[in-house]
Amino acid sequence: MTKLPLFNPICGIRPAKGMAREVIAPPYDVLDSKEARRLAAGKPHSFLHVSKAEIDLPEGTDVYSEAVYRKAAENFRKMLDGGVLVREKKPCYYVYRLKMGAHVQTGLMVGACVDDYDSNRIRKHEFTRPVKEDDRVNQIRFVQAQTGPALLAYKQVPEVDAVIRAKVGEPPEFSVEGTGGVVHTLWVLERESDIRTITEAFERQKAVYIADGHHRSAASSRIKKLMVSVRGAEHTGAEPYNCCLAAAFPVDEMKIWDYNRVVRDLNGMEPGVFLSRLGESFSVSRTAGRAKPSARREFGMYLNKEWYMLKPSVPTPSGKEDPVPALDVSVLSDLVLDRLLGIKDLRKSDRVDFVGGIRGLEELERRVDSGEMKAAFALYPTSLDELMAVADNGQVMPPKSTWFEPKLADGLVSNPLL
Repeated sequence: MTKLPLFNPICGIRPAKGMAREVIAPPYDVLDSKEARRLAAGKPHSFLHVSKAEIDLPEGTDVYSEAVYRKAAENFRKMLDGGVLVREKKPCYYVYRLKMGAHVQTGLMVGACVDDYDSNRIRKHEFTRPVKEDDRVNQIRFVQAQTGPALLAYKQVPEVDAVIRAKVGEPPEFSVEGTGGVVHTLWVLERESDIRTITEAFERQKAVYIADGHHRSAASSRIKKLMVSVRGAEHTGAEPYNCCLAAAFPVDEMKIWDYNRVVRDLNGMEPGVFLSRLGESFSVSRTAGRAKPSARREFGMYLNKEWYMLKPSVPTPSGKEDPVPALDVSVLSDLVLDRLLGIKDLRKSDRVDFVGGIRGLEELERRVDSGEMKAAFALYPTSLDELMAVADNGQVMPPKSTWFEPKLADGLVSNPLL
């Protein structure tokens, strides 16, 4: 039985020459059905017809119904048969660059070994939700391809850096602007010497880390088990379904944004009383402008059209023994959301919501000023070092601890199961 290395080249399915601009789409999980229907209007080749296939069915269709997955498979096959998408003739890696404003990150599209996910060499930091995991399993099963990559982070590998640097000096396969002004550029890396260098270099690495895409990764593991049971004696261990489609980037090029909190009420307290109670654990100071944290253990708060900066005045965990309680998101939950507001479970409570930092502090103001929310809390971004420490410790982070931008594109590269 073949044991695959950590990273593997794949016979990817990608947009044909000149079709990338029409095909690529935002990730399936950042849009609702209404947004997807609007973005795909007049765009018959948009990958949203695969990743959000309910847009081609009557409004109100259950997004988890079998009809949606069947429609996704039908649309994917049409794009292949019509030459909108093409499959590589031999396994390749892909160099993938994302550019958002001044921020640039360049990495690889790969097939990440499912066995290494199962053994935690591909390290996790989040729980998955069964309904979302089932959704990805069904999508892959019907379409017969993994159509959305997981986002992985790896510590710098000099040999890989050298291959990428050389490749980006060549003309790309395509470079197109997606939603939000993000430019997606792809190079096909097919030289055998480069493929061997990348494969061998990553096989020497102790671990890589899931930054985003836990449900995609878990679904790929389940799909492998399903395919093994279906194929029986024909299974060799080298088939494409033994890999999870992933976009992997060096840690020092990735950007984590703050993931902020808004709360619907003050647990029965008047604002003045709440401010007084905050003073038991924080130094609280009103600011002239928006209170954007510039370091760990700083928290901005928006309440009654005023911004405040909060800094703990009581001891907080160091993280030496357990990295999770030392996260800023954990400190805020412990000292404010749980202790003062009685919000015990962030996964289940409808009294708290989360706002990605890409939207800015003005979005926090809007949510509170509209009357929808009572107060907002701005956090300093979780670092990748913190994420890796939690994953190395075999633990999970609190919900909504990290927000990665720029987002990957769907439809860029897909990994067929066979």
